[in-house]
Amino acid sequence: MQSATSLADPRPTIADFHRVNRGGGLFSESISQWLGAAFALVAQRLGLRPTALTITNLVLGLATSVTVVALAGPVAAGDVPAWVVGVLALVGWQVAYSLDCADGQLARVTGQGSAAGARVDVLCDVAAQIALVAALAATAVAQEPSTPTWLVATFAGTWMVNLVTSVMQAGPNAASMVTSTSLPVRLAKLVRDYGAVIFVAALVLAVAPTLVLWVIVAFTIVNGGFLLASIAFSARASLR
Repeated sequence: MQSATSLADPRPTIADFHRVNRGGGLFSESISQWLGAAFALVAQRLGLRPTALTITNLVLGLATSVTVVALAGPVAAGDVPAWVVGVLALVGWQVAYSLDCADGQLARVTGQGSAAGARVDVLCDVAAQIALVAALAATAVAQEPSTPTWLVATFAGTWMVNLVTSVMQAGPNAASMVTSTSLPVRLAKLVRDYGAVIFVAALVLAVAPTLVLWVIVAFTIVNGGFLLASIAFSARASLR
């Protein structure tokens, strides 16, 4: 269980919460982390624990993805407007991710962080992203039944590369292949910014669900390429 401690400042502001965010990329820092700071502020005022936000993130993320899966067939058949599912996914996934940002901010500002809370956070992230992958895969198959099984499997496997490397970079031995913080580099890194990724995925669901297959192809290439580059980077460092 998480152990709460007394606040040094009993009335932190949104800026205080945002100040302790752990990044995530240009989109996440500009939008998702600020939304997370607002959620953290409300949670602090209500006396909620960080894990309450973590579980709410999980429930909302799973509910959104399950709904997308359930409506994949009706959307493909034209019985349900694609924009309805897209807007639902956009709001549901973004709010869930903002809650994921909020739990860590709340824990750091209020001193309620713990190893158990961190484990719950990571496990809930894994569950939510499995559901997200299932939603995108179900939509792709519903829109294009001939979608290769091997492509769906590879997409699912390589999707977790981002989460795994993020966890690995949180420890004392963290290292980055590209350390530049220039705007062009940060824009290029948007392909691995979770907030930006789920925004694009929801947008495609809303306006062109037939293109979800190509979203899967694109992210399989991006995440697979990053995995290979990370292996090469780490191997080179270990041989020095």
